Amino acid sequence: MIKGGRLYLRQLTRNRLGVSNSRMEIKPASVIGGGAWGTAIANQLASKGVPVALWAYEKEVAQEINEKHTNAVFLPGITLDAKIGGTSDLAYACKSHVIFFVVPSHVMEGVIKSMAQQIPPDAIIVSATKGIENGRLRMPSEIFDELLLPQAAQNLVCLSGPSFAREVALGLPTAVTAASRMPAAASAVQEIISDHRMRVYTHDDMIGVELGGATKNVIAIAAGISDGLKLGLNARAALLTRGLAEMIRMGKAMGAREATFAGLSGIGDLILTATGDLSRNRTVGMRIGGGETVKQITSGMKSVAEGVETSRAIYELAKIKNVDMPVCKEVYMVCHEGKNPKAAVADLMKRKLKEEFY
Repeated sequence: MIKGGRLYLRQLTRNRLGVSNSRMEIKPASVIGGGAWGTAIANQLASKGVPVALWAYEKEVAQEINEKHTNAVFLPGITLDAKIGGTSDLAYACKSHVIFFVVPSHVMEGVIKSMAQQIPPDAIIVSATKGIENGRLRMPSEIFDELLLPQAAQNLVCLSGPSFAREVALGLPTAVTAASRMPAAASAVQEIISDHRMRVYTHDDMIGVELGGATKNVIAIAAGISDGLKLGLNARAALLTRGLAEMIRMGKAMGAREATFAGLSGIGDLILTATGDLSRNRTVGMRIGGGETVKQITSGMKSVAEGVETSRAIYELAKIKNVDMPVCKEVYMVCHEGKNPKAAVADLMKRKLKEEFY
């Protein structure tokens, strides 16, 4: 194995561009996080001719990417582009001009702290993490704002939308949203990712885009529970619709724009995650509806179902913001307080009658 993937990436970059010095026509990119979504993003970039350093916490994953061009643990059955260089050297992976950050929300603060001083001041950071921090209840962008140098934080872009990693890795048509305070940063990310398979729209509502990507995972668990209990298609449609209403209420309380949730990072991602068979969060819900406990389910999962922990954060955030989120509350009660899912459904249906829009 080539240590850290460093020499491997340098050589394949030179081979691709036909140069023997550091002045390269195409700047390499980095992806921090070797899970399914991080690997899929790396593959999309590499397929466009961009040399990519893919940092994986697991050294064996980085080694497999270099030696076999596969990631059997997180994205089995997919042959990866040879322009991806796996690495376990975080400092090296932070040297790129564009850095995609794709790690689970519950570990993101520690990873950002480890990389903050290594990032070039003019780098564009792309946050593709979908979740809300437990404890301090910060959105990913708020953690970056707190820990990065001001210029790096200013160039932050949030990437979200309906995008199963496997379908992206297979080159199937996908559309997502890139949101930033800096239009030029969002446009740069749009340009580096987009092609005939991947379409990226730009936006400036970072909080709305992040909140949609986080909350939809909780609603997807609810939809999965409904399907696991065999409650029918009417029930699923009702949960998605009322879940979207909760998403919008929280978004408005946090300063996001209501229109954002009608887009790809809102209703688009919600529909995909709550109905698609590749959804980890929907799968967790279905297994809960089938009688398993959350501990039984998550102990056997290699990939993270963000909605389980995000349900706790959303529950706490709703109390602080005084936002009515009954569906998210019941998911929290089932996942963390041991509530029977049938009782949760009954409590939702017995709530006081009210107008649909209030």
